[in-house]
Amino acid sequence: MDAAVFGEPRRRMIRLPDGEMAALDFGAESRPVDVVFLHANGFNALTYRSILAPLAATLRILAVDQRGHGASRLPADPARLNSWKLYREDLLALLSTLDGPPPIVAGHSMGGTVSLLAAGKRPEATRGLVLFDPVIFPRLAALGAQLPWAVKKIGRRAAIAEAAERRRAVFDSHEAAFAAYKGRGAFKTWSDVQLADYVAAGFRVRAEGGVELTCTPSWEAASFAGQAHDPWRALSRVRSPVVILKAERGSTCRASPEALKRTSRQVKVSLVQGSSHFLPMERPDLVREALLDAAL
Repeated sequence: MDAAVFGEPRRRMIRLPDGEMAALDFGAESRPVDVVFLHANGFNALTYRSILAPLAATLRILAVDQRGHGASRLPADPARLNSWKLYREDLLALLSTLDGPPPIVAGHSMGGTVSLLAAGKRPEATRGLVLFDPVIFPRLAALGAQLPWAVKKIGRRAAIAEAAERRRAVFDSHEAAFAAYKGRGAFKTWSDVQLADYVAAGFRVRAEGGVELTCTPSWEAASFAGQAHDPWRALSRVRSPVVILKAERGSTCRASPEALKRTSRQVKVSLVQGSSHFLPMERPDLVREALLDAAL
């Protein structure tokens, strides 16, 4: 389906206790929100526009820019971020602003884990989770990451955090950023539309010329490094169905399906053959199918 058929999503700013969260609102305003969708670390809601927009004929979806990302106006101090609990609290605050019954909460990578953390703290806030390659380490590794010395030493040295810290933040234009990313690195399997949407919301114009990342390298690095949260405890507290789509290659859902299912009978894990960690971009059909199945 062509996302353009359903028009552009409405842009919203939602008031939270310490600022405003930006969101894209897909679907009929006359119905309550069916799905809240959270992006991966370093990305933004618009990145997933072409994936989510075809669902607007059936569902109302609120895709948000998490703290420190996209157009959201929330304080983002990397020195104060050592876990994803702050993201969790943002999501819970957002959910409290919505009218209607609890929505499905879904997310990719970090967004999936944040969804799980929120449902673990407030099980009644959602009627189901759909997680696309969430970041869930084996139980012992996850527990180790919560130790104070691990948070301070190991996390900041993680290769992925170091790479994010070194990421180029400024380009001459959106077009220059698009050309630099096209077909390279994490973006190898993305369509031009997906990449263009990411760049459009992932960079803002600088007063002195050029464009710069809306998610700063230091905030992205701190988010990669900040693993002092417990997805396993959250999973044990969830009372609604949990659907996990796990990538075949380079998955960040490193916990075994058996361990996840032992922790909660609500969990269903599916391996997406041929996919990488960027499976929403590679298999948008499966994303739509999973969201429809959960929401209807």
